[in-house]
Amino acid sequence: MSNFPLKQLRYWFDTGNRPSSLEQDNNKVIDWFRIFPFLLMHIMCLGVFWVDSSLKLVTIAFFLYAVRMFAITGFYHRYFSHRTFKTNRFVQFIFAVIGASSVQRGPLWWAAHHRKHHRHSDTENDVHSPHQHGFWWAHIGWITSPCNFPTDYSQVTDFSKYPELRFIDRFDTLIPFILALVLFWLGGFPYLIWGFFISTVMLFHVTCSINSFSHLWGTQRYNTSDQSRNNLLLALLTFGEGWHNNHHKYPGASRQGFFWWEIDLTYYGLKVLSFLRLIRDLRPVPDRVLNDY
Repeated sequence: MSNFPLKQLRYWFDTGNRPSSLEQDNNKVIDWFRIFPFLLMHIMCLGVFWVDSSLKLVTIAFFLYAVRMFAITGFYHRYFSHRTFKTNRFVQFIFAVIGASSVQRGPLWWAAHHRKHHRHSDTENDVHSPHQHGFWWAHIGWITSPCNFPTDYSQVTDFSKYPELRFIDRFDTLIPFILALVLFWLGGFPYLIWGFFISTVMLFHVTCSINSFSHLWGTQRYNTSDQSRNNLLLALLTFGEGWHNNHHKYPGASRQGFFWWEIDLTYYGLKVLSFLRLIRDLRPVPDRVLNDY
């Protein structure tokens, strides 16, 4: 019992050392000790009232938001979760690193949970369904449960064979910590507050809005088996993820804005990477899907 806090502390940095006392916790238990760094990250955003504010700092925050949003939507989601295009091992690793800097855990953890979400969308087994568990649990509460901390490698056997991805996944605080240090070295507390804390917290909540808001508000073009919605505002904020009903109709497509008027910035970015030959074989939306409504 005396070693429990030490084991919990190690678990902040090494997710491979999970305390056995957490094994039997049910899905709605919150591990406050484990998520303390995450709560601290939110509190540190208040530092904006004590540091300088300038167009330069806002630009840095937006740049890091945009780059990391693309890594999450283009690679954590469309590549690692759905394999909607192909790339080489080096590009795969680079974008895994950028995605990991977002403080949204490792690519294997992220993809494993997302694959389960599609399998059980808006059923009792969907851990972040607002219809089953309420808005706040779907938006943020589910990540605080010990049951959802481990990576289920059985869901990602295609990518878990890469040791570099398993390393990023296991030591998922390492890359965000390095980013924070680099920003502090470059510009002190103003860079740290704006470039890391504010940018990261905004990125996190906008990403999570797809779990919560996109299953509550918007329109349904397709009759899917869940409550997924298309939402223009969320599509703009998440670079295309807000076309969520489209995505649940056909998750295998590299684009989520199925029609030309549906803005999908991530897809445009993927097209650029394809032109540069960094990725290949972008999977299109079949005509049968486009016309099935």
